[in-house]
Amino acid sequence: MRILRPLSALSTRSLRLAFTQQVRKTSFTQSSHIRYTPLSVLRTTPLLRFYRATSIEMEKVDTSGRLAELRKLMAEHKVDVYIVPSEDAHSSEYIAHCDARREFISGFTGSAGCAVITHDKAALATDGRYFNQASKQLDDNWLLLKQGIQDVPTWQEWSAEQSAEGKVVAVDPTLLTAGTAKKLAEKIKKSGGKELVPIPDNLVDAVWASERPARPSEAVIHLDDKYAGKDVKYKLTDLRKELEKRKSLGFVVSMLDEIAWLFNLRGNDIPYNPVFFSYAIVTADKATLYVDASKLSNGCHTYLGDNGVEIKPYDTIFDDTVALREAAKANISEEAGESQKFLISNRASWALKRSLGGDELVEEIRSPVGDSKAVKNEIELEGMRTCHIRDGAALIEYFAWLEDQLITKKATLDEVTAADKLESLRAKQKDFVGLSFDTISSTGANAAVIHYKPEKGNCSIIDPDAVYLCDSGAQYLDGTTDTTRTLHFGTPTEAEIHAYTLVLKGNIALDLAVFPKGTTGFALDCLARQYLWQQGLDYRHGTGHGVGSYLNVHEGPIGIGTRVQYSEVALAPGNVISNEPGFYEDGSFGIRIENIFMVREVKTKHSFGDKPYLGFEHVTMKWLNDYNADIWAKTHTYFTDDKLTLAWLEKATKPF
Repeated sequence: MRILRPLSALSTRSLRLAFTQQVRKTSFTQSSHIRYTPLSVLRTTPLLRFYRATSIEMEKVDTSGRLAELRKLMAEHKVDVYIVPSEDAHSSEYIAHCDARREFISGFTGSAGCAVITHDKAALATDGRYFNQASKQLDDNWLLLKQGIQDVPTWQEWSAEQSAEGKVVAVDPTLLTAGTAKKLAEKIKKSGGKELVPIPDNLVDAVWASERPARPSEAVIHLDDKYAGKDVKYKLTDLRKELEKRKSLGFVVSMLDEIAWLFNLRGNDIPYNPVFFSYAIVTADKATLYVDASKLSNGCHTYLGDNGVEIKPYDTIFDDTVALREAAKANISEEAGESQKFLISNRASWALKRSLGGDELVEEIRSPVGDSKAVKNEIELEGMRTCHIRDGAALIEYFAWLEDQLITKKATLDEVTAADKLESLRAKQKDFVGLSFDTISSTGANAAVIHYKPEKGNCSIIDPDAVYLCDSGAQYLDGTTDTTRTLHFGTPTEAEIHAYTLVLKGNIALDLAVFPKGTTGFALDCLARQYLWQQGLDYRHGTGHGVGSYLNVHEGPIGIGTRVQYSEVALAPGNVISNEPGFYEDGSFGIRIENIFMVREVKTKHSFGDKPYLGFEHVTMKWLNDYNADIWAKTHTYFTDDKLTLAWLEKATKPF
């Protein structure tokens, strides 16, 4: 095999190009192995090494006073252990500021985790994405439970342990799923605890008091069918077929993104997520949307009315579920036969299940609305293709500007200033609505913090001689984007090249995968990790998550990773997923490469088992000669009057 020019001869400042210049043209066997020219650094350089950069210090909040107030309330309610989940009443991953109870009581700002407080201890459990961040943000009142690490208890196990000798555990029942509450109650009993008690009045809210932010009440818009692809009548008809098949009394929809999708509405109650606070109940002959009617425009009212949707106030949902429960019980008494049940999502709250009558009248299922939403229609898929071209153009302009500022102009830029510039470039694009999450603009050691969030006055100056990781995305009327690029504007170290090489090889291996229908993301995850595993390395986050269509950037039920739920749902044509392997050396640097791709059916020479075979169509502008040519063809016309960006793009997409 021919070795391309050595790394030392490269003049490029992009770490991505430093890798691609070392790659020979690939050839592929039927088993999808990728053959590369080996890099000499892979044979000689250990990855783990000392790195001169230090990460920015994250602010710690003194939680002593808050915990003291909470413990007083716990004593008044005769509670020994109190649980504070991250989620809101709709099991949302991202939440409104008024629902950030776990953040308020613990000082930890990550999106995932659970706080558990006793009268003399406090523990915060979170996953590998946030180990680094949590260790920096938690004060001395807190024990960090690193979930997924051997011999570290889960928050459920730790709660049960603290309940020994007849102690009472309590939680706001709107913030825990019914399934989680049931399993937790069993653990508590097994550990010698007394019981799990629902307390409707949230104790953290009482501590937060007047300082708690008001509940948002942003306007709701109707998403035109030219973007949604299917109208509400079609979606309701499809859902009712599922209800009929299951012989159910109706489905209570509690997930905010599912409601937004089902009724072709979008809101702004949760930052970066175009959703609004609501519930819905759909039966064989009726559809009711529970929402603050003042948030709906006249157009929304007309559209919903034309599609047979009744509107009721948001806070009447529990009155109506109780009424439905009583009516169902009366029918059971009259018929004296096997009763029909209400359906709720397995992510619906314990409070919702209790109000509907518990196990007697309620069946928990994977939401049929969520399943339908995850399979994008042709209009949604085309929207994903086109919005990623516009989004790619914004990123191209950003990286050209950033390189010019750092290298040519020798400018001093901090991480937030750079992120703000990127947002302004995206805002110029057609159908831009806003960002899809906080931009992760991270230099040097900050890039090792997986979900790093720079803040003005508490962020680093971008170092052109260090790795720069940018994970960002936007909401457009025709789709949602999420892209990560890792660059270097100086000379990358051998360790950085080594890490980047392993991550990019994993990204490409997954992108090129072909697999039979019925394969899950759980099964495919190892393709992206294999090159890191060969070196005894790994990363502590999933490889891919579903992406909404002008909806939540993280969307279930599909994904690629080691989570159990990813083994339960097979990938299907129409799914839109991220592909984002990475590597992180705490205190040194981080590497992540993320693209978005769509599952599609592919033609294969054979069809073993008479099954269709699937693969991926990528929509993110990315790598190698053929695709570089595609990037140039699709985006260069955006820069006819921008010589700086056009020159950068021409250099970045030049064949090697």
